[in-house]
Amino acid sequence: MSEFFQQVINGVSLGSIYALIALGYTMVYGVLGFINFAHGDVFMIGAFVGYYLGPLILPLTGDSMIFAGLLVMLAAMVVCSVLGVTIEKVAYRPLRSRPKLTILITAIGVSLFLEYGGQLVFGPDPKLFPELIPSKAIIDSSDLVINTNSIIVIATALVLMLILRFIVFNTRMGTAMRAVAFNHQTAGLMGINIDRVISLTFVLGSSLAAAAAILYASVYPSINPLMGIFPGLKAFISAVLGGIGNLTGAAIGGMIIGLTETFVTGYISPAFRDAIAFGILILILLFRPSGILRRHETEKV
Repeated sequence: MSEFFQQVINGVSLGSIYALIALGYTMVYGVLGFINFAHGDVFMIGAFVGYYLGPLILPLTGDSMIFAGLLVMLAAMVVCSVLGVTIEKVAYRPLRSRPKLTILITAIGVSLFLEYGGQLVFGPDPKLFPELIPSKAIIDSSDLVINTNSIIVIATALVLMLILRFIVFNTRMGTAMRAVAFNHQTAGLMGINIDRVISLTFVLGSSLAAAAAILYASVYPSINPLMGIFPGLKAFISAVLGGIGNLTGAAIGGMIIGLTETFVTGYISPAFRDAIAFGILILILLFRPSGILRRHETEKV
């Protein structure tokens, strides 16, 4: 039973990170109707912002890890927000009236640009992420170990998801986002600034990706310019599993992928850790392509 509880804690911690990244995918899809495959690489940039700022901010806070980690996370969220808006304005906005396949190919191109640009700027070798989240054992026994970093990851992700839900469902800009997601043309006729809403969508999604990067790198402290590929793909699978375009579904999907991955690693074999997520994607596309919470919608062709 202790081992089971250990896997649950590890799975919820990992799933919380996947959920934060998945929310960025599902928000962009809900508003614009395409998959931003560069989102995982924005996550990578957030980790490197933390890598370079962490050693500079930590001495200024009197070596207070929690305060330094919060400042680094906020800085990474600001940098990635600017990056996300820049990508939208430069790469996606000129193609908004083009077929979705054109934007999809562009998103893949932006992703490759960030990955190989990252290797050029940061270097291809893995780097050790600074310790920004205190890792102390709350429970330490032969069968169960619960560290403070797991609790902080889960709590931080939960707070950020609640803040996002409040913004989307309880503010005027959130109402505008939902209106644009429902119908662009009607929202524009009602006086909603479409460009501003789309920019805000990228700000929120990129901010969550940056926060997830700091949490992820604090738990798995080896970072490199290609680190966003697998977390990004698994977060995309989480969004599809929950029902892409649905915020609650993205969070639930992230938890399911995180728990499944952890249980497979712990009880079957670590060799299947990455394969299980893609197996789930195949199953969901075969049996429920609309996802868990998203209703099936018929499209005219």
